[in-house]
Amino acid sequence: MGKMIYLDNAATTRTAPEVVDAMLPFFSEFYGNASTVYEFGGKSKEAISKAREIIARAIGAKENEIYFTAGGSESDNWALKATAEACKGKGNHIITSKIEHHAVLHTCQWLEQHGFEVTYLDVDEFGTVKLEELKKAIRPTTILISIMFANNEIGTIEPIEEIGKIAKEHGILFHTDAVQAFGQVPIDVDRMGIDMMSASGHKLNGPKGIGFLYIRKGVKIRSFIHGGAQERKRRAGTENVPGIVGLGKATELAIANMEERTARERELRDRLISRMLKEVPFTRVNGHRENRLPNNANFCFQFVEGESLLIMLDMKGICGSSGSACTSGSLDPSHVLLAIGLPHEIAHGSLRLTLGADTTEQDIDDTVDAVKEIVAQLREMSPLYEDYMKKA
Repeated sequence: MGKMIYLDNAATTRTAPEVVDAMLPFFSEFYGNASTVYEFGGKSKEAISKAREIIARAIGAKENEIYFTAGGSESDNWALKATAEACKGKGNHIITSKIEHHAVLHTCQWLEQHGFEVTYLDVDEFGTVKLEELKKAIRPTTILISIMFANNEIGTIEPIEEIGKIAKEHGILFHTDAVQAFGQVPIDVDRMGIDMMSASGHKLNGPKGIGFLYIRKGVKIRSFIHGGAQERKRRAGTENVPGIVGLGKATELAIANMEERTARERELRDRLISRMLKEVPFTRVNGHRENRLPNNANFCFQFVEGESLLIMLDMKGICGSSGSACTSGSLDPSHVLLAIGLPHEIAHGSLRLTLGADTTEQDIDDTVDAVKEIVAQLREMSPLYEDYMKKA
């Protein structure tokens, strides 16, 4: 095909040129420490304040409710561990879902080892949290509900506003991992009843290694990283000024063109899904068909191993990802695909394709053509497919 087709934007995105331009002066020209009292360091402090203002405005928050971190995983860890510590006098029970990012799931497992109890909610076949099960799971000792805004694998958007209402009715703190949703869908923390929210820069054409945790004013959780007095004494460490500036610029760009950009992504995504289902037999789409991220398409191809499909796509210059964790050294398929009820043999044949600002209609068509060819080749080598066709 000649050029690389990058369809793994849920993993990371290309840093936008405007973001790089905004960051560059803070590496070598305005490199002062924001915690100093002299004017030179004040330029860094001013840039941090501007970025904080942009991000707060984007989610309907106050500037002093935004705390910069190293990314989504740190923000998730901070929200869960600090809440557990702060509220242990009230209770020791946390509610989350079975399809959370591992930054939440592994943190919950760590908390279970330290005396906390965690309920992992089931989801329906589309990956949506069941609100009635959430209500039933609440106990007098429940201190936190942590449900992701949108799933990173299958793209399903959760009923966040409804969950926020349930949490508020019971006086329970509500945290959401919005790493995939921030910059892709409108977010209003007040209307949605969100007390804490995690986000990461590199998912919206910003730099890696920077993120933030929104903490509603009045939520009493302590610092996660101890040391200096940065971030109003709640997150120690010299500020990553270029990263913060980049995150602010990326947020500004994402919010400004969200409606136009996501409409285009949605159109291309629907073309991708439609062609794949029509032209590749024994294919299913994972996640909710309508209530999903505009750039996410996740498929399972029966009688195909996801890792082989990924490798052969890579040989054609196409970058995607698989729900199968084989490439991470595990033989288990995605926990998300198992949670929505897929059997192992089908979950192993998954492919996630996530679009970005640079994706074209030609990229979509070339990708579908390549998948058709590769899936046909892999099925020719599959004894399971051969047996199935003989019986058909």
